[in-house]
Amino acid sequence: MALYVIADLHLSSDRSKSMAIFGDRWKDHMEKLRRNWNAVVEPADTVVLPGDISWALRMEDSEDDFRFLNALNGQKLVGKGNHDFWFSTNSKVSAFWKAHGFDSLHILYNNAYLAENCVVCGSRGWFTEETQQHTKDEVDYAKIVNREVVRLRMSLNEAVRLREADGGNLPIIPFLHFPPVWNGIVCREIMDVLHDFRIRICYFGHIHGAYYAPPVSRFEEIDFVLCAADYLHFTPIPVRLPAEA
Repeated sequence: MALYVIADLHLSSDRSKSMAIFGDRWKDHMEKLRRNWNAVVEPADTVVLPGDISWALRMEDSEDDFRFLNALNGQKLVGKGNHDFWFSTNSKVSAFWKAHGFDSLHILYNNAYLAENCVVCGSRGWFTEETQQHTKDEVDYAKIVNREVVRLRMSLNEAVRLREADGGNLPIIPFLHFPPVWNGIVCREIMDVLHDFRIRICYFGHIHGAYYAPPVSRFEEIDFVLCAADYLHFTPIPVRLPAEA
């Protein structure tokens, strides 16, 4: 059994939302994803998906996208991104998946799971460069950051609880949708939480078209790994443990 990660699937089974504005790499991306995913992921493996899963605006409209995802190999830990408008609450999403028999899908949002030699946790996070948010009307960014800090702490505290219950000293790996640091933009509040829990590696998505970026960047002794689907050529990559683990 192995643990993989890939973010930003941006599924649109009805083809109502095109990703072509982000370049040719996105052409027929769902078929590329299906083929590449099943070529590397085995049925017993687990894949972490840190947000921006489906373009559906309502949960009832997401059925075909999650049927596509459920049919792919492995168990999936599904996070929330800024475009996941279909997401309502953990309990309602879980009930929807159960009702449709999507038994390989599990929510990764403000919670944690024991995985392959580590503890996986996740939240959305926030990207603090306000000029790049493209939000409508006035937005209280400080309030959003504070809310995301609370959610991240909730996820990490659950990870600590699971690690202690397991009786070992497994590394904790958070998977966020937004990067805590990118091109000199730092969400200090999120970084402080990661430091409080002595995190040494963190995965993130959200960033598209940054094909020049290194696979891993280090900031304040934490390795940050970009796992957006287009960056990965729509192929899940193995999750690596921190060096000292």
